[in-house]
Amino acid sequence: MKPIPDKKEALSKRFDALFATTTDYEELNERILKTLAKKTVLLQVLELPLLPLHNNAAELGARVQARVRDVSFQTRSEKGTLIKDSFMTINQTAKKLGVSFYDYVYDRVSGQFELPSLAELITQNTQTMPV
Repeated sequence: MKPIPDKKEALSKRFDALFATTTDYEELNERILKTLAKKTVLLQVLELPLLPLHNNAAELGARVQARVRDVSFQTRSEKGTLIKDSFMTINQTAKKLGVSFYDYVYDRVSGQFELPSLAELITQNTQTMPV
């Protein structure tokens, strides 16, 4: 996918127009100016369309644990916390690798070991990633 120069220019102008706005609220005006100052970084995707819109997949995985904690409150013991954290990590890793969490855990618990380990899949994925 290549950037389209006309659209890049139009979006850049719209960005400038939007963030040239001033209000009666000083704090909001300061925020607007701070965002305008970050224009180059915020519009980088116009130069590199394949750029992910965020680069914090690790934090997104951690947020899942935080949401579960908020809903379930806490575990009853430290061991329970470690087990829950381990399963959440396996779940999120499997999800990122496109592996069914249920199938993976069943494969391991049943002793079949027909699926490759998550570590092997991670290694395979890093070897096939473009540099």
